[in-house]
Amino acid sequence: MDLIESYREELQLIRRPWTKAWVSAIVLALFLLPFYAPEHVIYIASIVCIYAIGVQGQNLLIGYTGQISFGQAGFLAIGAYTFGHLARFGVPWPVALLSAGLMAGLFGVIVGFPSLRLKGPYLAIATMGFGIAVYQIFANSELLSGGRMGLSIEKLEPILGLPPLKFNYYFNFLIALLFTLASYNIVSSYMGRAFIAIRDNDIAAEVIGVNLTRYKLLSFAVSSFYTGVQGGLYALYLGFLEPNMFTFMESVTIFVAVIIGGLASIEGSIMGAAFVILVPQLFTSFKEMVPVVFGVAILIVLIFEPLGLAGRWLKTRLYFSNWPFR
Repeated sequence: MDLIESYREELQLIRRPWTKAWVSAIVLALFLLPFYAPEHVIYIASIVCIYAIGVQGQNLLIGYTGQISFGQAGFLAIGAYTFGHLARFGVPWPVALLSAGLMAGLFGVIVGFPSLRLKGPYLAIATMGFGIAVYQIFANSELLSGGRMGLSIEKLEPILGLPPLKFNYYFNFLIALLFTLASYNIVSSYMGRAFIAIRDNDIAAEVIGVNLTRYKLLSFAVSSFYTGVQGGLYALYLGFLEPNMFTFMESVTIFVAVIIGGLASIEGSIMGAAFVILVPQLFTSFKEMVPVVFGVAILIVLIFEPLGLAGRWLKTRLYFSNWPFR
């Protein structure tokens, strides 16, 4: 591996020419995907892009800050319904999407206060209670959820003459790409280093000057903002919302994506999002097997590959970079 000689060099997202080549190739392949892939693949890829945003936010909280949360379904519902109601009142989609993220982020700060006193399973139970409470509120409030008919949302009109499916893919792909770049920059910034310091040893982090209250709440706010944006994009893409889309299993799905993809890994978040979306597609005739596959996959990862799919990808790259001298 190359020796990093300066802090400025370390902040660069891509340092090696070969890495720039294959990253550019992957981005180009994803950009051209609608021109050679079947329609159902484009549809699934769009959902992966949407989920990748929320999984990145969850990874910033769990993987980088060490704060376990099972309340993501609540933030997802808040973001989705905030976007849905604003869109129905004629608010432009950029404002509605930003408002969805900010509303979820505000509730993230509120839920984050227990993290100042609780750790580990106690914090997980507290956040799980929040997610279940939000689901119950929406399920029992026709004013918020739209009742039995649900909440219908008008979809975006395609531009540049693109078919709706291709337009939606490019729309979600570009937003996911922006959030991915933002995630890399957050991790490389002082904020990200503070998150990592809190995860590794919060007492030592406080001794060296990290404000635990500020950065723990900030990690919840940023994570919830990502999830709120995911909810808004999900609502816009499907054009329909109803409370059963945001049960506790949705929190479990996002948590599984983080573990399978790899803790403290942005590219792992994308891989994990693809995993939790593709597995149900492969088991459409045996839906009861999906939780079993998730559970077995987590056991395999924890035992044989603690760094997840991102760790396996890294080891594969190192293997070929050192071949045949290994």
